[in-house]
Amino acid sequence: MIEEIVIYPDSRLREISKEVVEFGSALSQTLDNMYETMMDKNGIGLAGVQIGKMDRILIVNIPRDDKIQYKEDLIEVINPKILESSGEILFQEGCLSIPNFYEYVKRYSYIKLQYQDRDGKVKELEANDYLAVALQHEIDHLNGILFIDKLSILKRKKFEKEYKKQKVL
Repeated sequence: MIEEIVIYPDSRLREISKEVVEFGSALSQTLDNMYETMMDKNGIGLAGVQIGKMDRILIVNIPRDDKIQYKEDLIEVINPKILESSGEILFQEGCLSIPNFYEYVKRYSYIKLQYQDRDGKVKELEANDYLAVALQHEIDHLNGILFIDKLSILKRKKFEKEYKKQKVL
């Protein structure tokens, strides 16, 4: 089922999501809905909060070199913890919750992540570059942080001005 995306400045986007303790059919259904929603909106990542689910869940599906997102590449992440991080990368980001705005954000170029899958099994993942950026972006959502929070004051003011203008139109 395709869910409605929570759009900035909705206050839910600023809340800290809670740990998932129950792994079962409700969680699986939420993850399935998130995937359908993300694909419908042409996204590469989605956090639970973006569909109003205040749980520490996210999904990421990075396109391959042929620009296609294959379902077998989908990563479902529950209760993520970044164990290691290093390097630096500047990457242009966008967000389904902040439509039509893109800006360069500095992030770690490498992360090592511990998380649980939909069955509660603990896993680890090492991610570089695009995948590392996408995971950090979605994990930020779980902590009430948006990519616009990482912009310089000047770029943030530019965003606020453009976004207000866009909302008026």
